[in-house]
Amino acid sequence: MKNNFDSALEHVLVHEGGWANHPKDPGGATMKGVTLATFRRFFGEKMSKKDLRNISDSQLKEIYKKGYWSKCKCDDLPAGVDYAVLDAAVNSGPGRSTKWLQGAVGAKQDGVIGSKTLALVNKHNPIHVTNDMCDERLTFLQSLSTWSTFGRGWGRRVDGVRSLALEIAESAGALIAEAPPSVEYEVTKKESKGLWVRKLQKVLEIQVDGHFGSSTEKALKSWQKAHDLEADGIAGRNTYRAMGLLA
Repeated sequence: MKNNFDSALEHVLVHEGGWANHPKDPGGATMKGVTLATFRRFFGEKMSKKDLRNISDSQLKEIYKKGYWSKCKCDDLPAGVDYAVLDAAVNSGPGRSTKWLQGAVGAKQDGVIGSKTLALVNKHNPIHVTNDMCDERLTFLQSLSTWSTFGRGWGRRVDGVRSLALEIAESAGALIAEAPPSVEYEVTKKESKGLWVRKLQKVLEIQVDGHFGSSTEKALKSWQKAHDLEADGIAGRNTYRAMGLLA
């Protein structure tokens, strides 16, 4: 939403913190959420880690505004949703954040927000959109090999973003959504085993053996693509909902 950038950025930076250079972080050296690669893309390849560590407020705003907020058309999104999209874009990339938004409103998940996506966003309750986006974001993060290292912090971040985004949406006049029935489910991906793999295989009409192997992954990706979902081969809440396995 227009005029929301500064406040949304302030909230994002609470999660990003300051300087970080964790050896297991694929993003590498990072300052206030800006990686060295991103910093160099905006201000030149000669920029060093020292330059990044001393990034100015104006440089920071330019990167976040051009690289994330504007790229995700946040000026055109409802209050609350704009913040949820921005934070997800900073954490996991604009393309992935956009696909989560598109999945939440039933748009084609091509990673580009255009007039069709915006029209669908405007037809949906911002609170439903925020919840669905955060669910899918958490599903993705849980699927990463680095979840064991960073999962606790990532989970707290998504919970915090969800809570604040819903508060912003409600303050802007969004109708409080009726809570859906609580149903426990398991995120499944290659090498998963158990009940939810069997449920998945039954819907996919393939051999039901409870083991998520290459054939299940291939069938799931094809099914997701045919139903305009992100074809990542990971079954989470949005995929299960589309299959009728969750309300």
